[in-house]
This record gives sequence, C-alpha cells and structure tokens, in this order.
Amino acid sequence: MTQPILELKDVKKSFGSNHVLRGVNIDVSPGQSLVILGGSGSGKSVMLKNALGLMTPDSGKIFFDGDDVTHEQGKEREAMRARMGMLFQSGALFDSLPVWENVAFRLLNAEKMKRAEAKERAIDTLKKVRLGASIADLYPAELSGGMQKRVALARAIITKPELIFFDEPTTGLDPITADAINDLIIEQVKALGAASISITHDMASARKIADEIAMLFEGEIIWRGPADIIDNSGNDYVDQFVHGRAEGPIQPAI
Repeated sequence: MTQPILELKDVKKSFGSNHVLRGVNIDVSPGQSLVILGGSGSGKSVMLKNALGLMTPDSGKIFFDGDDVTHEQGKEREAMRARMGMLFQSGALFDSLPVWENVAFRLLNAEKMKRAEAKERAIDTLKKVRLGASIADLYPAELSGGMQKRVALARAIITKPELIFFDEPTTGLDPITADAINDLIIEQVKALGAASISITHDMASARKIADEIAMLFEGEIIWRGPADIIDNSGNDYVDQFVHGRAEGPIQPAI
C-alpha cells in the first residue's frame, strides 16, 4: 500500500473546557481525494489548522510523508508547507495585488523568484484553470466570484504541491459555476498526482470530487467509506447530514 502523505493519529485539541478534537484519526495517500463532512462546530477548521501546522495538538501525532511533524517549527515546518497547497473558503485573495501577484505570491515571497519569471509562471498556471493572460494585471475586485475562485485555485497549484487542502471550494457559487470549479479541481489534482483533503457542506461537490468521504462529528471521525456508498452508509449521523434532515441524532445548531 502507498504510504499516506498525511496522517493524523489520535489528535486532540481543546480550548479551555471546549474539547474540539477528541481523538481524530485520518490519513490520505498520494492520488487520493478525501472529502470531510461535518456541521458547524464539529472541529473541521481546527483539524485543518493542526494538519497545516498552524496549531499544535494537545496530544496525538501528525505525520507528513512518514515523518513525525507534530512539534516541528521553523525551517522544518516551512519545508512541509512548501509541499502543500491551500484553497481558502473565501478565496482569500489580496485586494491590493493584481491577479498574477496573487497567484505567484509564494514564488515571489518565499522562493524569491524574479518578477518576470514569476509572472510568466503565473500566466501559465492561470491557463490551466481556463483564465487568459488578459486578466493577469486586473485586480480581484474586477473579477466575478467564479473567476476569483479560479485564481485562488491557480495559486493553490502553482508550486505543484503534493497535498492540497480545499476549504469549502464552491461556497457562494451558483450550481453551474460550482460544477465547473469541481471539474477543475478533479482535473488539476489528477494532473499533479496529488493527495487532496476537502471540507465541504455541498453534497453535489462531495459526491463529484471524492474518492472517499469521512464525517467528523463532535471532534471524532465517526464514519469513512467510498463516495459511491454515501447514500447507504449505515450510519444514522451520516444519513441525516447527507439528506439534510432536521430530525435525527444531530441537533440543529440554532
């Protein structure tokens, strides 16, 4: 079996008396697309921050490419992040920078690439997400929501990462645009041979981009299985979430 590129083992994280992660066990291997479902307050964002090294777990271990990186800092942590890409929920583009500088942000600031070379690389990457060179010098505010999401995807893949995180990649998009973004995610992840972990509430997106789906509930992974059996999971929590029912073991967060 292929060694997982990322593995969380019994990861726990609390904030005072709020036990957010209560023993998360999850892994993803190269070429695998894993979607994690979970309602508000289930711990998805905290799990991502621990995986990215933005937080340190209270206990448990995090392995990246077989190495224990739970407590790595400085150059070791940065070397790990250099092999990752991230598409943020809101896109998180810098309003004050033109599109190409947004896409090439890491090349310019971490890798100190020359601007001309970085711009050429950014334009080549924009083409991969169906955006032309004509938008390179525009600013994010001049783009539609769907175009902004494509720019954010270009930024996530420009360094050819081995692991990509997608945080609600289709939030705020109409169904047709969302489906186009899903197609691009599948295409680019496969082209890179990368592993991907996506967090989404959009079941259409989850069904389309996932090889496997897992559910995080009250700080633990309570189910994981192939995407094509999600409607017959045999788990009441998963069934309620997937079908969007108010009645069931999960209490609405109101």
